[in-house]
Amino acid sequence: MAIKNLQDEPNVCEERTYNALYSAHGQALWNFAYYKCGNADDASDLVQEAFVKLWNNCSKVSFAKARSFLYTVTNNSFLNAVAHQKVVLNYRSMQSSGVDKQSPEFLLEEKEYGKKLNAALNTLTEAQRTAFLMNRIDGKKYKQIAEELDISVKAVEKRISQALVSLKKNLDGFNK
Repeated sequence: MAIKNLQDEPNVCEERTYNALYSAHGQALWNFAYYKCGNADDASDLVQEAFVKLWNNCSKVSFAKARSFLYTVTNNSFLNAVAHQKVVLNYRSMQSSGVDKQSPEFLLEEKEYGKKLNAALNTLTEAQRTAFLMNRIDGKKYKQIAEELDISVKAVEKRISQALVSLKKNLDGFNK
């Protein structure tokens, strides 16, 4: 049995390899960050920070561990800034969308539902919200979510199930 030579592995410090990592994982990492923080600009910042850290530590990170490194850095960056992120998220959710030619009644109902939905999503635990949004928004399978979050498929099933129960409870009767 031959031992795999680390020299055969692509070097993360090479621009072509680094760009390939970005192409392969950039969008999925952005989605992961967005599900965590709920803000597109903040998600972009988290992803950019993760790739900068990968570049700065490219000699220490093997190609095989680069994906895991990116997700870990993104998650840790989010956790370090979660209090600030929550304030920004609440502020942005209160912003109006501007002038619209729809009826004022419809706009009011839409705004109220948006607030109710954001409030319902905010009642979920971070784990439930992340798994739920990765499944429902990104269309990822439970197995993919389990791999990215480094948990079992059963844990993903439980988180999504709990999220659905909580959302149903919190949104029940909104249109009555």
